[in-house]
Amino acid sequence: MPIWDSYYETLAPDDMRQLQLERLQRTVNRAYKNVAFYHDLFDRLGLAPEDFQSLDDLRRLPFTTKDDLRAAYPYGMFGVPLREVVRVHASSGTTGRQTVVGYTRNDLDNWSELAARFMSAGGVTRDDVVQIFFGYGMFTGALGLHYGAERIGASVIPASAGGTERQVQLIQDFKTTTLVGTPSYALHIAEVMAERGVDPAATRLRLGLFGSEPWSERMRQELQTRLGIAATDNYGLSEVGGPGVSGECDRQNGLHVSEDHFLPEIVDPDSGEVLPPGSQGELVLTTLTKEALPLLRYRTRDITRLDPEPCPCGRTTIRMSRVARRTDDMLIVRGVNVYPAQIEDVLMAIEGVQPHYHITLDRAGGLDQIEIAVEISAEVFRDTVGGVLEIEQKITQAVQQALGFTPEVRLVEPRTLERAAGKARRVTDKRQL
Repeated sequence: MPIWDSYYETLAPDDMRQLQLERLQRTVNRAYKNVAFYHDLFDRLGLAPEDFQSLDDLRRLPFTTKDDLRAAYPYGMFGVPLREVVRVHASSGTTGRQTVVGYTRNDLDNWSELAARFMSAGGVTRDDVVQIFFGYGMFTGALGLHYGAERIGASVIPASAGGTERQVQLIQDFKTTTLVGTPSYALHIAEVMAERGVDPAATRLRLGLFGSEPWSERMRQELQTRLGIAATDNYGLSEVGGPGVSGECDRQNGLHVSEDHFLPEIVDPDSGEVLPPGSQGELVLTTLTKEALPLLRYRTRDITRLDPEPCPCGRTTIRMSRVARRTDDMLIVRGVNVYPAQIEDVLMAIEGVQPHYHITLDRAGGLDQIEIAVEISAEVFRDTVGGVLEIEQKITQAVQQALGFTPEVRLVEPRTLERAAGKARRVTDKRQL
């Protein structure tokens, strides 16, 4: 596919490092001068903006966290006067007070460019019809991708979340070529299409750009097979500006990071130490061009790794692997650290299992209990009792071998578990109720 911004996306690594340093120094100056949180932090550490003479000097700073943003609610972390902020977004606030994100006009312009960059890398062109089923509102996902698609010149259908029957009708009537949203809900759209007898081959669908939640390679294959599309991953988070941090090209071999706008680090999630190249760890991001909300060493809580090798597509920007899990998604079950994505990997390796599951945690007699409800295919569900029991045993044994404890497995027929229009809800922890 053509490279949207051939200058920055193919910049030589040494030139990229120099550009990052120059932009980092401007960001540090802006943060120190205009954000009380950073001004006080620098003063406590005895640092001045002039002390940042190399990218490694960034390690002299502690991390910025979501709690810091919450403590500054709503506008305490802004780096410009409110009159220069032309857009405000916020996180969902499901785990606490919302984190508020501001944009200047330059920020919005950069955001649109970055979204156009990764959407173009994924195959979107001005001839496409892009149907966005992220929820519109305070969440950054929908509007970020909306303006990126318009920047490319594509036609945009702002379908928003939910109304699956309507989504299918739009795909047919409006000749949608590209789906944009969460992978779990895209899979639900595929199910409804199959139930209605809508053959994806009879539509114009050809691409899917999915993000906002972790998803496996197995789910990619499911989506590509069921919808007849090429599916690519993309990554962003509200705190650093929304979608546009990174995205896959059509080679599907890692997400190209927009290094001219974000400086990535990989750190040990426990110690905070910077890890060697190629190591898996927590992604930490420093914004290099954000005006309204400059962030230094922001802990994303997302686990990934970075690959500096050039991509066959011709882009030279560093690539990150798909996010395997989030550190704040971790569950502790009988003293074992467990991530829902680990259980998904186990389930997806078993034939006959559908990519829909729900984990329920409870406690009985002081002992943690874990139940995994798993959808199985209609063919298996109609099979003999012995066949169903065999899959149940396979799941139980596979989870026990992978994670060290034995779950209670409950197999359910297709379409039994709740489908979410946004991010999939995978866990109910009754131990905390």
